[in-house]
Amino acid sequence: MSLSGKTMFISGASRGIGLAIAKRAAADGANVALVAKTAEPHPKLEGTIFTAAKEIEEAGGHALPILGDVRDGESVESAVAQAVSQFGGIDLCVNNASAINLGSITEVPLKRFDLMNGINVRGTYAVSQACIPHMVGRDNPHILTLSPPILLESKWLKPTAYMMAKYGMTLCALGIAEELRGDGIASNTLWPRTLVATAAVKNLLGGEEAMSRARKPEVYADAAYVIFNKPAREYTGNSVLCEDVLVESGVTDLSVYDCVPGSELGVDLWVETPNPPGYGS
Repeated sequence: MSLSGKTMFISGASRGIGLAIAKRAAADGANVALVAKTAEPHPKLEGTIFTAAKEIEEAGGHALPILGDVRDGESVESAVAQAVSQFGGIDLCVNNASAINLGSITEVPLKRFDLMNGINVRGTYAVSQACIPHMVGRDNPHILTLSPPILLESKWLKPTAYMMAKYGMTLCALGIAEELRGDGIASNTLWPRTLVATAAVKNLLGGEEAMSRARKPEVYADAAYVIFNKPAREYTGNSVLCEDVLVESGVTDLSVYDCVPGSELGVDLWVETPNPPGYGS
């Protein structure tokens, strides 16, 4: 498996999972165009688009940092045009940019609802739409959206606003898969079984205690890498979990991804258990 010579366009990769996915591709010498809004350091968020680009270059890839807003169609079109001008086309489109708010319908104002759905759903649609014309005819093109499987049992239908935003991403990705089957462009979604150590987990889901029960972002990056190397014409329209992908690819020890060895892992939303059924606790 290798992504050598491939070009990835990824949204929101200044830090965390997006940056880990970009660096995993960069390790093969891939080109990475990353679009994000973080140009200046934030007191609660590590990294900027420029520090991320430096890390991608240090990992072995070629980086093109682009300041932009995935909610703005013209901004997205401009970013994609810059990537194509620099690298000649796009092989991998990763919809990573996402906003989170776990409040109930009585707590999330419309402004926050619009922000989440604008970044998550509109952003996924806009980035995918802009990339697709430059993916047609490429060798093994993949669109990967970081969103959960759609489960409609009552216990999975809250919090309302965040559920709508994340399910919207998945619906977009699955629709794209069906529309592009004839073009040979794969579209799949990927989601972790456990909490993943990111700023969102630290700042919103329990601080250091939650981080101690999380897996490293590399669990997402390695699973994404496996998907990118699957045949696009055959592997499309799937909503899969990171750990399942890794185990099916031959990984025999998921504990290497644990932030704190031996800790009781926190299970992510829309997931029953931290490990694939039968794999162990």
